Amino acid sequence: MHTQQETMEAFGKLIDIMNDLREKCPWDRKQTLDSLRHLTLEEVYELSDAILNEDLQELKKEIGDVLLHLVFYSKIASEKKAFDLADVIESLNEKLIFRHPHIYGDTKADDEETVKKNWEKLKLKEGNSSVLGGVPKGLPPMIKAFRIQDKVKGVGFDFPNAEEAWGKVEEELQEFKSENDIDKKEEELGDLFFSLINYARISGINSDKALEKTNRKFISRFQKMEKLAKSKGKSISELSANQLNELWGEVKSL
Repeated sequence: MHTQQETMEAFGKLIDIMNDLREKCPWDRKQTLDSLRHLTLEEVYELSDAILNEDLQELKKEIGDVLLHLVFYSKIASEKKAFDLADVIESLNEKLIFRHPHIYGDTKADDEETVKKNWEKLKLKEGNSSVLGGVPKGLPPMIKAFRIQDKVKGVGFDFPNAEEAWGKVEEELQEFKSENDIDKKEEELGDLFFSLINYARISGINSDKALEKTNRKFISRFQKMEKLAKSKGKSISELSANQLNELWGEVKSL
């Protein structure tokens, strides 16, 4: 692995390259904070895929792509005389030191839960008006639900155990089943999803990861169905529901 000095030199070279690109490359010169935004989101999802695939070589590449975007944003901001990359790093350093008084101060925190509770209290001291104020509005709903629940847990608002959380799931399921109005049924379905995510969180299960595993499993099985149908000289779109179910059963048994 590289030394800290080698890492700093590599980072300095990245900054030099960014400066060159911003000055000399027509595409890079044209970019704005807004034009980069959707590209950054795409890069983050590609990073997520690499993590889920446990592909470390791809992870290295995607971390680099995300890092480039962060340096790019800082470069544009410096051109606007708003802040530069050093300001970003210094602000981050100050925040990390302030939010880790058990490392850089006299506060005691011997477990993860104490650290998280202290973190939320310190964020309120920084001027946040709400514990939930830092939850990004644009997060995917499942991840947002998890973050909401995790944050309120930091101030003690949580079920004491998974069993009681499951009781809430059953309660929401009954309310969903008994509702006939489509708009209210939609609301009850949201409540049911929220309570399931909460139960999973308390049980140590990552709901987003669990659903993505199911998505991938379904895609894999369905694509095997398509190949199996083709091997039998049939098009999957021409099969009846019963024939599709039979193919699904064959694929599951493989």
